[in-house]
Amino acid sequence: MKKILYLSLLLFGVTVCRNVKEEPPALLQPEPNEQLSGGSFLTTNDFSENAFGQQAKGLSSDQNTDFSVGNFFFRSNWVTAPASVQTLDGLGVMFNAIGCGSCHFKDGRGEPLNGLLFRLSRQGAGTHGEPLEEPNYGGQFQEKAILGVNPEGKIQITYQEIAGQYPDGTSYSLRKPTYQFTNLNYGAFHPQVEFSPRIAPQIMGLGLLENIPESTLTALADESDSNQDGISGKLNYVWDSKNQRVSVGKFGWKANVPSLLVQTAGAFNGDMGITTSLFPNEGLSPAQVALYGNLPTGGAPEISDENLEKIVFYQQMLAVPARRDYEDQEVLKGKMLFQQAKCNSCHLPTLTTGTSSPFSQLNNQTIRPYTDLLLHDLGEGLADNRADFQANGREWRTPPLWGLGLIRTVNKHTFLLHDGRARNAEEAILWHAGEAEASKNYFKNMSKTDRNALLRFLESL
Repeated sequence: MKKILYLSLLLFGVTVCRNVKEEPPALLQPEPNEQLSGGSFLTTNDFSENAFGQQAKGLSSDQNTDFSVGNFFFRSNWVTAPASVQTLDGLGVMFNAIGCGSCHFKDGRGEPLNGLLFRLSRQGAGTHGEPLEEPNYGGQFQEKAILGVNPEGKIQITYQEIAGQYPDGTSYSLRKPTYQFTNLNYGAFHPQVEFSPRIAPQIMGLGLLENIPESTLTALADESDSNQDGISGKLNYVWDSKNQRVSVGKFGWKANVPSLLVQTAGAFNGDMGITTSLFPNEGLSPAQVALYGNLPTGGAPEISDENLEKIVFYQQMLAVPARRDYEDQEVLKGKMLFQQAKCNSCHLPTLTTGTSSPFSQLNNQTIRPYTDLLLHDLGEGLADNRADFQANGREWRTPPLWGLGLIRTVNKHTFLLHDGRARNAEEAILWHAGEAEASKNYFKNMSKTDRNALLRFLESL
């Protein structure tokens, strides 16, 4: 009888155990329209090597023409004046590139060997708070020159490998760049010279970012960290050469440019030596003007306002690639970890454009650029120690992350950060410090599986 009872209880217990089912973990869900990075009109499903060069939807016939003309000038190479093609002559006496596409190949991102330039200045600030130019070399170092002219010099880049280890024992290595200016052809640098390496970023979606209202950025800024979250986003107030007034900076690695028009005209002038109505003089030092001021030019200005505006329109209407794998569970887990690490405090996922653009495609759009367009202190390791208007030597504008996962496809590399030192997104995270120190440490303390999930999320952007 006892055996029968024991067997009954044993069988009953086994039966009970077999009837207990473990519930599968709840599936993570994407947000509505999360894939539409550029909103309704400026999101493209082209994920090919041309992913960064697609135009917005809904352009009129005239706008299609303007986009095509802007595309032509953006991708064309400029030549020395005088030339038979007068709309493309006037390449500067000294320059860094012969066309926009030299640095922004396929509208994409540069890398240290092609698309890296160096801003120059000396200590102090100008009339409007801008950096003071280096006396012998101006505001940008030029490694190239037209026939018969000596370039300003050469730059040698060397890297030191810095070994590190995650708490779980996994090893990593970061590379720290050192820059050396050699073969200086126009004298020694000023004793208080300052320089800053700047790499060319991908350019799609810029029209949407330009249309983010100033009131939105003002509301996001928290320079004194009043909420005590360790994040103190800061606006850069800069000189607007077009409107002759101080404006909020939105573009450039230091948020030191107020608009796409000023950014584009400045790049033509600084990178290629092409004059515009905004910047009618080449960026030559007084000594260089004395040597080369009488050489032929491509006119005054060398690019007309009409063509300049079409180049700006082209950039404004470049669509953003849609998210890939945004419904994938590992990607959604990585997104959750991104938020838990508070990376989204600076890389703000969602912004809404304003209503002031003359182009309806840019107005009232919910976009997902993963930036707040504000300055943040990223620590001594990434510091260039060069002030730029209100930005100090440790502060950088939060770069948008949209398109991050397609840089390899478009530009055949994965170099990130302002100088391309990071060879991938993981290294970029590990270089973060200052306001991002806690987020970096949160990432480092994750399991390898979780780190991979977060990186997979970044690849989906």
